[in-house]
This record gives sequence, C-alpha cells and structure tokens, in this order.
Amino acid sequence: MSDEPKSGGQLTRDVGFGWFRRAADASDTTMCPLAPQADSVKTARDVTRTTLRRWGLSELGDDAALVVSELVTNAVRYALCPASGAGGHPITLTLLRLAPHVLLAVSDPSDEAPLPVQPDFVSEHGRGLYIVETYSQAWGWDALDEGGKAVWALFGTGD
Repeated sequence: MSDEPKSGGQLTRDVGFGWFRRAADASDTTMCPLAPQADSVKTARDVTRTTLRRWGLSELGDDAALVVSELVTNAVRYALCPASGAGGHPITLTLLRLAPHVLLAVSDPSDEAPLPVQPDFVSEHGRGLYIVETYSQAWGWDALDEGGKAVWALFGTGD
C-alpha cells in the first residue's frame, strides 16, 4: 500500500477506504448507523452537511449531499433486497477528513460489486454511480473484513 494518496486515481487503485479509516483521527471521523429505510437518505444528507460545516468545509455540502444520497439509496436497496450472501450487517455512513481530502463511505450488507452503467436519462434508475463519478474526485468500493462492502467517494478540500 502507498504511504499517502497523491491523487484520486492513485487512491482508487492503491489506497482505498481501509487506509483512510486507519489514517484519520477520531476528531476527523463521523460514523452514523442508518436503518434500511427510505428516510435514511435524508438523515445521511443532514449528517453530511452538519459534519462538513463543523469541519469548515460547507462549500462541499451540496455536492457531497447529492453523492451521499445516491450511495445511501443504493445501500438501502441492497439491504432491503439482499442477494445471496448478503448478511445482516448494518448500513453505516462514514465521513473521514484527511487533508486535503474528505472521503464519504457507505457500507451495506451486500458483497455484490457496484457496477456503473451507461446512464439512460429517460429511465428512473441507473444514474447513481454516474452522479457519484461526476461530482466526486474519485470513487470506488472495498470489500469489508466483516462482510459486505463500503462504496466511497473522494472530495478535495482545497487545502
């Protein structure tokens, strides 16, 4: 593993969510368990905006709230309609600040890899990861040791 991410691309290939989780201080970490229900999306947006404001990063609020909405929507879907192998692991929103980056991650009980699809702007579904990719510096996913996965998005703080 790399010592420190140099760019979003390097983070995607070499570092990942686990490195950020180990490297961030407790004061730079927010974790919020979420129920597998639709109103968890609003809760996640509120927690994201509040945390970013506390960290002095309100300017990331709109983009981060949009991205976290997409990530939590997918996590709720996987938790409510589990594929084989999906256990009872909770949905958890994690925000990690490690200047000059903020990482938003949403864990869910599914081991199924997120697959971006070519966006169809007529369909009601299928645009989530396109939105995540468009509004974040980088995104990816990591399998978790306890089962399930964390899908994350990286934002630059301008520091």
